[in-house]
Amino acid sequence: MAPVQALRQRWQAWWQARQAPADTHQTTQRNVYIVPTWAGVAFCGTLGVLLLASINEQLSLGYALTFALTGAGLASMHTTHANLRGLQMDLKAPEGVHAGDEYALELRLHNPGSARFGIAVAAQLDSGATEPAWIDVPALGHAMLKLRLPADKRGLRELPRLVVTTRFPLGFFRAWSYWRPAAKVWVYPRAEEVLAPFPAQAEAGAGEAASTRQSSSGTDFSGVRSYRRGDSMKQILWRKSTLAMEQGSSPWVRETEAPLAQDLWLDWRDTQGRDTEARLSRLAAWVLVAERLGQPYGLRIGSLEIAPSLGAAHRQACLEALAGFGS
Repeated sequence: MAPVQALRQRWQAWWQARQAPADTHQTTQRNVYIVPTWAGVAFCGTLGVLLLASINEQLSLGYALTFALTGAGLASMHTTHANLRGLQMDLKAPEGVHAGDEYALELRLHNPGSARFGIAVAAQLDSGATEPAWIDVPALGHAMLKLRLPADKRGLRELPRLVVTTRFPLGFFRAWSYWRPAAKVWVYPRAEEVLAPFPAQAEAGAGEAASTRQSSSGTDFSGVRSYRRGDSMKQILWRKSTLAMEQGSSPWVRETEAPLAQDLWLDWRDTQGRDTEARLSRLAAWVLVAERLGQPYGLRIGSLEIAPSLGAAHRQACLEALAGFGS
């Protein structure tokens, strides 16, 4: 098996050298391949039998039928190749997903010629080819195709090689083209299903615990200020504002304050006693829950420290740090 494996690796290396990764792909005469299907092989065998029978029996109608079917087969081969040749395709880089989920590849097909029918796109994974997604592309138009692929292992993963195929119109021939996308997909650790409580904060946010912020919905009195548009009528100090209003000034408003939320630190050390993937899974779950609750959070993992914050960009940075840990 070793020589066979070595030959297969050399073959794959040769193919990859011929196909530079790109997020756009155009099918041309050089990268569209065509072979007969089993139905096409049976059709050719039938033509051979008809030809032999016509020669032995000297049947003029047999010759006519054989040559007519041969012409139809050749026209089918040309149509199958032309149905794929000339298509232009591009893809949108997929968004990150968690391990065990699926991500969607969005492909846009551009057709500069006549209508194309029965275009299939499949991905070649280590476990084999996926089920193809089928689409027709209108003449001088565009079509959108979505291909769902599994995300098995965490990390920044390359997209699999895509195979664009057609057997239109009769199914006697199969034309295909290979496409190696350049985009990659982030596969985050799978979030822990049974959420553990947040880690106790020994020193995180200690400096901010006593800090406060001004808020119209707070309960602690901090002073007075002039009325601003949008202030609640309940905040106006009517007795104190009577004289000011008589003089043409703005009324006085009660200023309140509320304590700032304490920053939450999600630390790798708080997940000890578990294997690496389980620890990453717990941290990923904490990140998602803290983001959903609106609790500012930071991440410490290894030598990396991400300052506390909130928002989609911050969540993505934390999840990518977890996905790339140890790689």
